[in-house]
Amino acid sequence: MTLTEQERLDARILIVDDQPANVSLLEAMLHEAGYTQVSSTMEPDKVCAMHRKTPFDLILLDLQMPGMDGFQVMEGLKANTAEDDYLPVLVITAQPGHKLRALQAGAKDFVSKPFDMVEVKARIHNLIEVRLLHRQLARHNSDLERQVHERTAELRESEARYRGLTELATDWYWEQDGEGRFTKVSGPVLEMLGLQVEALSDSGEEHGDEGWNPAEREQLQARIAARSPFLDMVLSRELPGGVTRQYRVSGTPMFDASCTLIGYRGFGVEILGSNR
Repeated sequence: MTLTEQERLDARILIVDDQPANVSLLEAMLHEAGYTQVSSTMEPDKVCAMHRKTPFDLILLDLQMPGMDGFQVMEGLKANTAEDDYLPVLVITAQPGHKLRALQAGAKDFVSKPFDMVEVKARIHNLIEVRLLHRQLARHNSDLERQVHERTAELRESEARYRGLTELATDWYWEQDGEGRFTKVSGPVLEMLGLQVEALSDSGEEHGDEGWNPAEREQLQARIAARSPFLDMVLSRELPGGVTRQYRVSGTPMFDASCTLIGYRGFGVEILGSNR
């Protein structure tokens, strides 16, 4: 992220001081430096409302003012600013003892009276750059969050479409957890495979194991143990009466954000004409 010189010079600056001479001096210095949006007020009680209406990129704030001092202004600004937002305040003080207190109150920097104009311009330049970069970063993070949200919604929609098309094009769709238990099935998978309804909550090892070709089952279980996808694996099962049915099953592993296996999902079809 970078700033152009014009972006910096177009920053919105507010001068808050009860002394007209100080206001005039700072305004002249800022205009001479090329800043295009400089405002001022000698009424500190109006600062919070002004900043709330149209936030400033930098507030030059005198600490010692009658009625409402700079510390009270900063408290009001903080009360109307999000906790993680940037408080763009450069305090002006003639009291060395106020500097630490001002920084603790939320000010980002300070300048001392009488003014050293070279120092004042340098500190203003630096704080405006930090403020504008902070704003750019906040916008960038917001854009990233929006993109992630949109991408997540797209993935969910894509997954729903995939599942719907799979259900239409195959005999059944299935999902298993990391322990091999069925967590979701669609289509006549339970009836076709001879599984009991309890297989959705209990291990598949306990239900419907009779008659399956042991070599094919072992090959499938080895692929699952290796966390590998499998495509069109054939499973044969001999039913009572000597009838053999064959099924073609495909599946892919599912992982969470930490790359931990959380299960499998896939689809299957019965191979027609396999009865013997």
